[in-house]
Amino acid sequence: MRWLIPVRTRSAFVALLMAPLLMAGCAQSPQILQVKPDIGTDLPHTGNGQEIALSVVDGRRSDVLGTRSGEPASTSTIRVPAHDVIPKLHTQAHQALRRMGFSPVAGEHGKTTLTLTLADLSYAPAEADAPLLDAAQLQAVLRARVVNDSGTYTGTYTAKRKQSFAITPDWDTNNRMVSDLLSNALQRAFNDPELSRQLKK
Repeated sequence: MRWLIPVRTRSAFVALLMAPLLMAGCAQSPQILQVKPDIGTDLPHTGNGQEIALSVVDGRRSDVLGTRSGEPASTSTIRVPAHDVIPKLHTQAHQALRRMGFSPVAGEHGKTTLTLTLADLSYAPAEADAPLLDAAQLQAVLRARVVNDSGTYTGTYTAKRKQSFAITPDWDTNNRMVSDLLSNALQRAFNDPELSRQLKK
C-alpha cells in the first residue's frame, strides 16, 4: 500500500532536514591574520647616530584577538600569531630608529636599550550586549621601555578604533583594520617627544 504525504507535510519535512546544513553553512570560520604594520615616514629626526639595542617582544596572554561572532566561546576566532607579528613590528621599529637618526643594533650592545612590547591586541563587540555584526571595538597597546645611564623610562601607547559593519568583515577587511591599528600605535610611540629625548641621552 502506498502512503501519500501531503505537500505541506513534505515541505516541512524537507525544511527540517535542511536546517542543520543551513546552520553549518552560516557558521563563521576562524581567521589567522597576516598583518602589515607600517611606521610611515613622518618621524622626528632627533638622533645623532647613537646606538640603540632594540628588542621587540610579545606580552599578550594569547594570540587570539576575539571572535567574529562576538561570543567568547565561539570557534570563529581571530588570531595574530606572535611568530608573524613580532618580526614585522621589529622591522618597523628598526626602520623608525634609523629614520630618526639612531643606529639600532642587535642584542644588548648599545649604551641605550629599547624594548618594545606588544601588550594587548583585541577585537571585541563595541557594546557588551551587542552582536559583533553591528560594530566592533579594536585596540592595540604598545609599551616602550628605555634603559640607559640616566635610568628607565616607560611609555604606553594605545590605538583604538570603533568600526560599524553592514555585514560580517571578511579576512581582507579584518587584516587591513588590525594592520592600520598597529601602525597607529607604532606612530604614537615613535612620535612621543619624551621617548625621543630618552633615546638620545
